[in-house]
Amino acid sequence: MHDREVVFHLFYRKNPFDGHYAVAAGLALVIDYLKNLRFSVQDIQYLGSLKGADNKALFDESFLNYLQRMEFSCDIDAVEEGQIVGAHQPLVRVKGPWLQAQLIETALLNLINFSTLIATKAARITQAAEGDTVLEFGMRRAQGIDGSITATRSAYIGGCHGTSNVMAGRLYGIPIKGTHAHSWVMGFDSEIEAFKSYAEALPNNCIFLVDTYDTIQGVKNAIKLGAQLRSTGHEMIGIRLDSGDLAALSQKTRKLLNATGFKKAVIVASNDLDEYKVRELKAQGAQIDVWGIGTRLATAYDQAALGGVYKLSAIKDRRGSWQYKIKLSEEMIKISNPGILQTRRFYDEENIPVGDMIVNMAEGTQKASLIDQNTNKVINFEGKASELLLKPVFRQGKQVYESPAIADIRAFSLDRQRAFSNIDWDHYPSGLQEELFATKKSLIEQNRTE
Repeated sequence: MHDREVVFHLFYRKNPFDGHYAVAAGLALVIDYLKNLRFSVQDIQYLGSLKGADNKALFDESFLNYLQRMEFSCDIDAVEEGQIVGAHQPLVRVKGPWLQAQLIETALLNLINFSTLIATKAARITQAAEGDTVLEFGMRRAQGIDGSITATRSAYIGGCHGTSNVMAGRLYGIPIKGTHAHSWVMGFDSEIEAFKSYAEALPNNCIFLVDTYDTIQGVKNAIKLGAQLRSTGHEMIGIRLDSGDLAALSQKTRKLLNATGFKKAVIVASNDLDEYKVRELKAQGAQIDVWGIGTRLATAYDQAALGGVYKLSAIKDRRGSWQYKIKLSEEMIKISNPGILQTRRFYDEENIPVGDMIVNMAEGTQKASLIDQNTNKVINFEGKASELLLKPVFRQGKQVYESPAIADIRAFSLDRQRAFSNIDWDHYPSGLQEELFATKKSLIEQNRTE
């Protein structure tokens, strides 16, 4: 059965953070993985050394020989990074030999799930910041070095402006930003001396961390060094607050900076911030220009995982006809969609999204009536402009899609976020094409009576 043609879909069942959508991310990582998918001699030797319960070889030699000769030959279609997606919509579609399609399941879920989760969290935070600069500061709290680099990449796609993660900056060309640590200040006899030495070392990157001892006195010391910097032809960029009542301290700091001729100096804030805290501080009138978001972004705080799944939806029989497959469950949310799936998004005359419809490619994509998943009403989009969200990425194992530069992915993400910014989610239609709904209903009845 290993060469029978099958279709799998990667999707998630519930929107993260109790929100209305996710920002797709991780496709470039998937492409890199699949381009390099092969088993080395060392891999085969390791697999050959594994033992079963009878202490004999776990894997048949012919199977190991197959793996060593295997050349990836699947078709892959995927949603572009930065695109807005919803629950149950396919993020990746895999079509090809069953063994290969099954073999890549865990890797694809690992690469897409975490990236999409962090990109979505970053989008929520940058939207809460309402145009202010947001920096990703989470490397030291992230889940491992590899996790931190993926988190930084995804956060930038979601909308962050830069990162303190220099390795990610080097690998992906993401702007790097940062300040000195409290230990820098503590290592000198006085705060003013620490600021002076920092200004001498990096006169073109001076953001002073002012809360090591007394925050307001720290601001005053930063202003003194700012004046000295100005006399040498440089300008203090700003100060950073990392503790205390950020709203009140930022207001006092802004007054001091403005009164001493540093109206352009920015106020950076950090300290366990997320979208909820950012909104709260803004509501309190905080005078914060730059938000440094660490732990709660890089770890997607308050949701540990996206919960994406990878489900078989069609198998070709020996006559070459597609047989649709469905996973049943007592929980409606866990019943999968059968067929060769695609998402068709409809737009109004002003190019604003007005509805998403999951279709079965084998039944045609042009029919424009869907069954809304929330109301079960039939909604017709006949005559509306539309696009198919899954794009060709691999054909018979050969790459046919080139990932854009990460700055372009970020720009696309922000454009899509703007397009959805005024959507009334309680009345945004999303569901199955009418024909697919009928197919699914029929399969449920058929499988439950067998």
